[in-house]
Amino acid sequence: MSWNPALEPGCPDAVGIDAIETLIVPRARDLGGFEVRRALPAPKRQMVGPFIFFDQAGPAELLTGQGIDVRPHPHIGLGTVTYLYRGDFHHRDSTGADQVIRPGALNWMIAGRGVSHSERTSAAARTGPNSLFGIQTWLALPDSHEDMAPTFEHHGKETLPVIEDRGASVRLILGNAYGERAPATLFSETFYADVTLAAGCRLPMPDDHEDRGIYIVEGSISVAGQDFEAGRMMVFRPGDRITVAAGARGARLMILGGATFPGPRYIWWNFVASSRERIEEAKAEWRAENWGKGRFDLPLDDRDEHIPLPD
Repeated sequence: MSWNPALEPGCPDAVGIDAIETLIVPRARDLGGFEVRRALPAPKRQMVGPFIFFDQAGPAELLTGQGIDVRPHPHIGLGTVTYLYRGDFHHRDSTGADQVIRPGALNWMIAGRGVSHSERTSAAARTGPNSLFGIQTWLALPDSHEDMAPTFEHHGKETLPVIEDRGASVRLILGNAYGERAPATLFSETFYADVTLAAGCRLPMPDDHEDRGIYIVEGSISVAGQDFEAGRMMVFRPGDRITVAAGARGARLMILGGATFPGPRYIWWNFVASSRERIEEAKAEWRAENWGKGRFDLPLDDRDEHIPLPD
């Protein structure tokens, strides 16, 4: 299958290094045997298309009985994406969703005016040694959907389009790219995909989206004659035709982007909004703990604890 009928096969060196508009080195944080690397928001780049938050979670190896426990916490003004390479998460939220996510599947929770959720290693995984490795990201909602009712969608691995060609495999998680479209409901132009490249394999980036970025999960790639190792995000200049090549060990990438967001977004803790006033309102409601009487409730089967509003 052709990667992109509008893009001729090209050499990674066909553009200059200035085609990389922003190079991001994620900040690493050790959470006690469990590392998180945050690429977005970054000091020089808040967003790539609608993507406003991007975390690599793990890899982490956990002993029997151990797991990750993210207690119920709130969100507004965004959609959360959980995508795993290894391990699982038991997702529960205040819409009533109760779903275990496993590698290659998609959990897509749209917070809208307000939602709370928890993510915990499943009881089944804790019966033995278990791993966790994946990406969690948020997409800001446009003004027209900031106050929508919260929703949740789960899309199994088998429902996400896979494009394979000459040593490259692309699983499309969200949006449209390379002539395919993923099933999740979206509110702005977006693409997000899990890419595996064999050694030396070339990948043209989609050229029908304005904002485009790559996060290197494993291995390395070459762009414009320069090599980049795992744990780097690069955001490309709009309009350039970009082709990257995998290094000698191959590469695993997340590619992401979409339409440039039309207005500024404020971000505080787990809240994203078009105004500071919206964030202050959400802070006051979470602090009040009036579950089920305002914008926030707790997940039906996970109500015994929650993460309090930070000081």
